[in-house]
Amino acid sequence: MSAIATPPAEVSLTKSPGRWISQHLDALPTAASVVIFIGMIIFGEVAYGHIVQASTLSNLLINNAHLVILAVALTFVILTGGIDLSVGAIIAFSSVAGVMLINAGWNPWLVVVLMILIGSAFGLIAGVLVQFFGVQPFIATLAMMFLGRGLASILSTVPERLPDDSAFRSLGTQWKVIDGPKVNDLIITPGVLIAVAVVLLAFWMLHRTRMGRTVYAIGGSEQSAALMGLPVTATKVWVYVISGSLSGLAAVVYTARLGSAQNITGIGWELDAIAAAVIGGTLLLGGAGFVLGSVIGALVLGLMNVLITRDGSIPPEATTIITGGILLVFVLLQRAVLARQRE
Repeated sequence: MSAIATPPAEVSLTKSPGRWISQHLDALPTAASVVIFIGMIIFGEVAYGHIVQASTLSNLLINNAHLVILAVALTFVILTGGIDLSVGAIIAFSSVAGVMLINAGWNPWLVVVLMILIGSAFGLIAGVLVQFFGVQPFIATLAMMFLGRGLASILSTVPERLPDDSAFRSLGTQWKVIDGPKVNDLIITPGVLIAVAVVLLAFWMLHRTRMGRTVYAIGGSEQSAALMGLPVTATKVWVYVISGSLSGLAAVVYTARLGSAQNITGIGWELDAIAAAVIGGTLLLGGAGFVLGSVIGALVLGLMNVLITRDGSIPPEATTIITGGILLVFVLLQRAVLARQRE
């Protein structure tokens, strides 16, 4: 008699986990970032307590709303295989210019639009340099970084403060959503809602529009994307415009919360945004990544600062060391995923 065959159901059950992982390798770094985020929450609750509560969540979202926006901006650029080093300098220039214009009597809401358009102009110049002049994204955006930082320093080298009664400050107004016991309240600000809107809009653009499909295709193979008739040239320019515009928007959110601006604002934030995107699973070579993963990456960095502050014995300088270590782990994980995909 012939041997009894293994039932098909049993075959699918025994092989499905490995098969699922092999079919979703691109999502592995993002899944790892989620696991790390949850692990940090559990560790913080056990070690320090009062981590899983409304007030901690509120502070995490409010203090990192601008970083979430920047992480989304870098996700667009990195997905095409590019990079944007100018986002921090754009924030410095647009915020200083915005506060000075408000102090000069300009309408605050007109200034909000101008701050975003300043970022758009920087992004447009970078995109044109990259696409039409063949300048490497690193060099093009590095030039924009120096330009933005220099212009901010020309405008002012001292902190510029918003008037206390400025309507611009309303974007940083805290709204109590849940009135908890003592100070354990769930609070949000218009800045947080803006960040959420940016994430949702970016998710829709990348996963539900032709532009989004083109962004992923360019990161996978720009030549193949062009042969398929996709608008490669326009899309590559647009991703830098989007990155610059979101940087201007991040400047609006951050300045409204802080109530002041300075030419040294945003130093190193481009690296934080890149780290957030990479930790969230966006492939540095382009073609793979998720907006929601970049959001998780930004929250991982924000929660790390919370835990370091709660500990008290870890020097603030260690934040960069820990960030670098986490980033290195995720870069190595990405290389392992790429090697497995080639197999």
